[in-house]
Amino acid sequence: MSPEQLQKFKELLEKFRRDMVSAGDQKAEPIHQDAERPDEDGQPLTEMSQAISSSRNQNRSVILGQISAALSKIQLDPDDYGVCDQCDEDIPHKRLEIMPWSTSCVRCLSKKENPLRGATRRNLTDFVS
Repeated sequence: MSPEQLQKFKELLEKFRRDMVSAGDQKAEPIHQDAERPDEDGQPLTEMSQAISSSRNQNRSVILGQISAALSKIQLDPDDYGVCDQCDEDIPHKRLEIMPWSTSCVRCLSKKENPLRGATRRNLTDFVS
């Protein structure tokens, strides 16, 4: 990857980090106020909103960590940035433009997420002994 491309991805990573940090954590309303009884009809919706907010905040934290790791890789070992961790092939630039913190190509990522993919039954008699 050329120094110009590395600089482009470094700037993109820094922009993503700034945007995520400035957005802050997502907050959900409390289930009930201290002085009032909880609304039994609204409580499940409030709990679901809190769970979604918590999940988004955890995901945001993970992505911020991945962004920091990618920026460190660009600074410390620029030859390894944009190379798949599993197959050592270049990650396509289009993927890096969307997710510049990616460490895997789509093929390796799909194998890792779904190891049984491709091991589907082809004939009805495959499992007949």
